[in-house]
Amino acid sequence: MSLSPEVVATLSKISTATITTVLLKKGLRNVWMRGAKPLRPGMPRLVGPAFTLRFVPAREDLATPESWSSPISTRTAIEAMPEGCIAVVDAMGITDAGIFGDILCARMQKRGVAALVSDGVVRDIEGVLGTNLPVWCDGFAAPASVTGLTFVGWGEPIGCGGVAVFPDDVIVADQDGAVVIPKAFLEHVLAEGEEQERMEAWIVNEVNNGATLPGLYPMNAETKARYAASKK
Repeated sequence: MSLSPEVVATLSKISTATITTVLLKKGLRNVWMRGAKPLRPGMPRLVGPAFTLRFVPAREDLATPESWSSPISTRTAIEAMPEGCIAVVDAMGITDAGIFGDILCARMQKRGVAALVSDGVVRDIEGVLGTNLPVWCDGFAAPASVTGLTFVGWGEPIGCGGVAVFPDDVIVADQDGAVVIPKAFLEHVLAEGEEQERMEAWIVNEVNNGATLPGLYPMNAETKARYAASKK
């Protein structure tokens, strides 16, 4: 799945915090991926369809340097990543084995991958930062992936940071972390997200002008009427 420029532009204006609130109102409480933090401060909000990759615990006969030449390898998976996707990697929260390093991240950048999101860590941190590939992860570690993980595939449902992610779910990542928008809820988030942002900006302005919170956040009937009038 590819996202239209209009969808990307709209979601780029909706914070992950707002998205979690909009989805909470629809009963979805678990959409924020634990451990996936921006590796570099100040990165812009990024949006893309999920391209999923999955690791399992290391098994000595499979998790070897020789496995990097296997048809089922992170190298092969990267060559299957479409431009504009966000690679979401299930590393089971393992933080002492770097899933990707500078060479793999450089190739992802060349392929036009929008970002890497994982509950694991990267290695070759200086080189990774030098590729300018936006990364959300749980830090960095020197050891290679095979010291703690076995790569088993891509393009299937995964769990990342305790969240179920299916291929082509929509990922939004910003300074608060990374969230998944299930495909079935994309239109709802597009419809409600911008209005939620407008409303909260209005509330912040009211607070800055000295308003008290009771009746303002959440709004009572009088505040709702004032807000509605302000939009006319």
